[in-house]
Amino acid sequence: MKTTIPSITIGLDLGDKKHALCVLNHEGDIIDEREITNHLESLRRLSQKYPKSRIAMEVGSHSPWISRFLKSLGHEIFVANPRKLRAIYANDRKSDRNDARMLAKIARIDPQLLYPIQHGTEQSQRDLLQIKLRDNLVRQRVDIISSVRFTLKSLGIFLPSPNSACFAKRCRTLLVGAHEDFLEMIEPSLQVIDTMTQKIRELDRAIEDLCEEKYPVTKRLRQICGVGSITALSFVLTIEDPEHFERPREVAAYLGLVPRRDQSGKLDKQLGISKAGDAYLRRLLVGSAQYILGPFGPDTDLKRHGLMLATRGGGRSKRKAVVAIARKLSVLMLTLWKYERDYEPLRNEHEAQAA
Repeated sequence: MKTTIPSITIGLDLGDKKHALCVLNHEGDIIDEREITNHLESLRRLSQKYPKSRIAMEVGSHSPWISRFLKSLGHEIFVANPRKLRAIYANDRKSDRNDARMLAKIARIDPQLLYPIQHGTEQSQRDLLQIKLRDNLVRQRVDIISSVRFTLKSLGIFLPSPNSACFAKRCRTLLVGAHEDFLEMIEPSLQVIDTMTQKIRELDRAIEDLCEEKYPVTKRLRQICGVGSITALSFVLTIEDPEHFERPREVAAYLGLVPRRDQSGKLDKQLGISKAGDAYLRRLLVGSAQYILGPFGPDTDLKRHGLMLATRGGGRSKRKAVVAIARKLSVLMLTLWKYERDYEPLRNEHEAQAA
């Protein structure tokens, strides 16, 4: 795809307090190179000085709101994928100034070399925040539970591994009476666990309400056993529009679930998945795939295919099977959403019987 060279191209290397910028004119000469503060007014002044320019930046914690803000002011925005852009992160003389220069030079000639990504809308980001906050609380609760268990273990008291939501109650039941002094010692931690468990349950209810009220399509995706409200809603909020993908299979590459490739001459190495795209959603899909292949997963085409892959031998066959099912699961979810189909768990079997 041919791109015209704009009159002004800006490379922005984003930071928490300051952004490094490099401005190129139509001929590629540097006409401005400095730092600006990380404030709306600084960005607005930059926009007024170079209106309707092409701006490139790396993906980061500030790139969603900054890219949306500058785009609303009429700029052409490209958010670079640093995983793909080795020319920046593998630079021997890496600095904020050099990164801004590199972004500007690449964006001026061919912005597609930045492997640009598309940030979601502000509303999607807000709704997804509830899921991310819940995940953060769950992880912190696990850390505190592990700390309590190992503290008591060092004192010769061994606790079972109950469900995290029941840990505090179970712990008090086992320690009351015989180990009152230890119970008093860890009670503050148990109270924090209780509070976290309550907040996690509140977030669970909020996520369920969000699915019902704003994203009814999640109900279709949850027909797949192993896909719950969190996975379905994360998938919908991350993808946003199924029409972004001409073919459903493209979503697997978008989420980093397809193998990388290193081919030269007759050598074509087998590599791991690319791990591009949203890491949290990829982790959820892998978790769903593990459930599908586990003892509680019902008999489905997905499970049969995964078990067949797992029996092919090799120490890594089971892990490869899980990733393969996660990949097929992402394609299946997009297919159900894009074409408004209902899930058929044993579709292949029914087609074979019909034939």
